[in-house]
Amino acid sequence: MSVSTRNPNEPIENLAIGKIIEVDGSHLVAELNPTLSELSRVYAGETYPIGQFGSIVKVHFGRQTVYALVGRLRMKSEFQAERGLVSASSSDERIVEADLFGEGEWIHGTSSEWKLFFERGVSTYPLPQQTVYLTPKAELRFIYGKAKSAVVQLGQHVGSGGTPCFADLNELLGKHTAVLGSTGAGKSGTVAAIIHSILDRGDTRSYTKWKPRVIILDPHGEYGSAFTDHTKLSSDDGTLTLPYWLLNFQETVALLIGRTEFVATSQANIVKRALIYAREEGAHQLGLDVNLITVDSPVPYKLSRLIEKIEADKPTALSKQDSHNSILQKLEVLMTDARLRFMMSEWENNDPFLTVIKQLIGDGSQPRIVDLSGVPNEVAGVSSAVIARTLFNLKIWQTQSERESDPVLLVCEEAHRYVPNRGEAQYEAAQEAIRRVAKEGRKYGVGLLLVSQRPSEVEATVLSQCNSWIVMRITNDADREHVRSILPDSMSGLTKMLSGLRRQEAIFVGQAAMLPSRILIRDLNPDQLPKSNDIDFDKGWQNDATPDSEIQDVVKRWRYQRR
Repeated sequence: MSVSTRNPNEPIENLAIGKIIEVDGSHLVAELNPTLSELSRVYAGETYPIGQFGSIVKVHFGRQTVYALVGRLRMKSEFQAERGLVSASSSDERIVEADLFGEGEWIHGTSSEWKLFFERGVSTYPLPQQTVYLTPKAELRFIYGKAKSAVVQLGQHVGSGGTPCFADLNELLGKHTAVLGSTGAGKSGTVAAIIHSILDRGDTRSYTKWKPRVIILDPHGEYGSAFTDHTKLSSDDGTLTLPYWLLNFQETVALLIGRTEFVATSQANIVKRALIYAREEGAHQLGLDVNLITVDSPVPYKLSRLIEKIEADKPTALSKQDSHNSILQKLEVLMTDARLRFMMSEWENNDPFLTVIKQLIGDGSQPRIVDLSGVPNEVAGVSSAVIARTLFNLKIWQTQSERESDPVLLVCEEAHRYVPNRGEAQYEAAQEAIRRVAKEGRKYGVGLLLVSQRPSEVEATVLSQCNSWIVMRITNDADREHVRSILPDSMSGLTKMLSGLRRQEAIFVGQAAMLPSRILIRDLNPDQLPKSNDIDFDKGWQNDATPDSEIQDVVKRWRYQRR
């Protein structure tokens, strides 16, 4: 990329907007020129708005150019009053505030082209009375960077003349990312855009082989329409299998006893003794070393053996059998619930472990979409916990070279359902599993993409582990404050503009971003977008009432709990 033959180290006077009156660390305050009659300038046929939130201004300092991100435009009298000063300013004097974020130096290359060598961070700070300039769009393209190393395109930078916005793939996925925004802001479309960019990278880079592993926890069944070649895993049609024996001790206790009321240690011990007994029996049938089996080993076992052991452990006094009977009754309820066939079907004496693992990470169409819309609420948390923990444990027990050749991305849609900041019993297991992925997953090749419309309701420990954020329009004050609290201090000012973002617009900050940016997410074709759950009342009410035959079909699906 090149600029004109003009020396870019020389200031462009037509883009000068004011002079610095204060430098406080990385924060600068500049007074706009009183001769500015309009808040815009024109240069090379382009119109540049002055004081636009998130725009970039610069200060020349010898051969160095220091860049800052505009955060505020206000009247000078207001600025002085805030500091307790008596205002001597005229009514129309204005100031612009900005945060320094990087610096660059223009070098004249051998091909007679000027190139900007840009770096994040500031080593040379500007001084009061230095002139502040708007940054030409051609120069912005150098700052935002070109497609280097492993990147995917998210969209384009707002106000940059269509400069594409790239995200570092390894930083975006390997160090976890959060996509946050209110309902209708375009979160699902953003997630789809990210995943499509990942899937398309093999073609754009002409790789001979490109097989990403992407698993989406989809609580509303909306992502299937966005990916024509995806693999669907659903409890409704039998394509999802999460057998009860895959649950560890904590998850089994949560399923059989729950945490909504006090759980006696004796009840947990009853389950533990029975679980060890049943697993050892299963290990014996499969020819495994019984002495190496623990209560958490993923060894298949018969539910009948579990029940047999609980029955055998009953005390002789009837008055002391309540704990045992309570567990047995819960087991009976779970085993007879048609909605839980994907979890509670009895083991058939073979070793299905490989089949269970392959449904998540085996070869085949991507992404893997785990449709949890048909899973009852009381086991939704345990189901997501089993998936997250199984992926994590698989990576733990792989060698380093095996992890490097097969990393996995886990997309947790509606994250506030599975990792809420409240101690809800049904989500305790999911909180523990996803919390561990968030804390340690990057070391083992498990990336996490958290998606939520209520960031204030997502467990802070999990959200704070994300190192990149794509934040869309947020209208709720509590959610905006929560986002402000998790962003780096220098970036928290960006939250001021969250309520005014357009659909598909976002603030992109973090390690995956070249620099904090206001971006417009790339457009997708209608068949690449998640299915909207919004109902069109105007079109719907132009039809006749639902005929009896259709209602009967609905009732049949309702009764059998099958879509």
